[in-house]
Amino acid sequence: MSTKAKIDVHHVTRVEGHGNIVVDVDQGKINKIEWQVPEAPRFFEAMVVGRPYDEIATITSRICGICSIGHTFASLKATEAAMGIEIDEITFKLRELLLHGETLQSHILHVCYLAVPDLVRVSSVVPLVETHRDVVLLVTKLHRLANELCNVIGGRTTHPIRARIGQFSMYPTKKELQELKNRLTDSVADLKTLAGFVKSIAGAIPDFTRETEYLAMTNKKDYAFYDGPLTTTDIGGKTIPVSEYKSVVNEFVVPQSTAKYGKFNRESFMVGAIARYNNNYKQLTALSAEVGQMLGLNGVSHNPFHNNIAQVVESVFAVERSIEIIDWLLDQDLVYRKKEIKVKAGNGASAVEVPRGILFHEYTYDDKGICQAANCVIPTNLNHNNIQKDMEALVPQFLDKGEKELQFLLEMLVRAYDPCISCSTHYLDVTFKK
Repeated sequence: MSTKAKIDVHHVTRVEGHGNIVVDVDQGKINKIEWQVPEAPRFFEAMVVGRPYDEIATITSRICGICSIGHTFASLKATEAAMGIEIDEITFKLRELLLHGETLQSHILHVCYLAVPDLVRVSSVVPLVETHRDVVLLVTKLHRLANELCNVIGGRTTHPIRARIGQFSMYPTKKELQELKNRLTDSVADLKTLAGFVKSIAGAIPDFTRETEYLAMTNKKDYAFYDGPLTTTDIGGKTIPVSEYKSVVNEFVVPQSTAKYGKFNRESFMVGAIARYNNNYKQLTALSAEVGQMLGLNGVSHNPFHNNIAQVVESVFAVERSIEIIDWLLDQDLVYRKKEIKVKAGNGASAVEVPRGILFHEYTYDDKGICQAANCVIPTNLNHNNIQKDMEALVPQFLDKGEKELQFLLEMLVRAYDPCISCSTHYLDVTFKK
């Protein structure tokens, strides 16, 4: 039985950004377990101060090249909340559709290119081209479909140009929508095949649980992605207005991280696909619920590695809901009418569920529509604390597996969270010396 481990990973691979794992165990005594984030902050909140209201979403969408659509919508929603701007139902549906496109984009990329290699014990997706060629081609096909959905609705694959304050600057044609619907309908068979493949290798998912709190948006009408108040698995179905998000996220700093941490009712909480699933699984569409059950999700799960299983379930949900939304849009009068925006002073906060979890934006504007203050709370920002706590629970449980296997499991744990580390860095400690 191993009682020693000295692990120093700089940096974890197959994640976005730079994160380190440091473990020091000697004769069974744990001297150090740390999830470290060493990246420099990027100061997007400072960049938008002094900028006019109609430039903010364009700037903040660049926080992330993977979740640019979610950042765009969080920004637009916060500005609309600050100025009391309401959107019509067509705009709402187009935003929801575009968000589902991003969800499919990101989940397919992460599960199949970044997480699956762990389950089959290879270093990257490249060896899978030889061993699982049909699956890799299927995944590429699904990812291309998601990209093209975002292009048709948003004007391009990332950093959408058609989504504007209070409106879209251009609608897709009904011919484009019908073609998308046909392709999405055809993709259902591919998603079933993918789910079957994931099931065939799911036995490699570590048997590890740590009960924690799960934070997500919710609403009574749907499995919430675009809109709804906040809830957690600890508050028994109660909800909290998005405007009160700071009382929930409770950001704080720690010495080993340039990204802030968060906590609410417990010492940490988790956001992301499994958090959405745990709070809203009863509102899944028929096929996505069926896929979840097939993959072993039958209610609340406390295994963080199941986040990747929930991503597969949400990919199916994204396609099902996209088809429903397109059917609704095809029955509408899609004639673009420009909406005039009345600028006024105010403060507004918003939330949107992006692939990695709940995202918050908040802005304050003066009466000329110039941004006076901004705050962005990134999903990975909120998950860092839970990653740390999971590591602290995982190390003693799997220490007897040996140092090499323990390191593998810790890296796999980080990848299970699908972290966007660069986007989460916000804090810089500067010491001035005279």
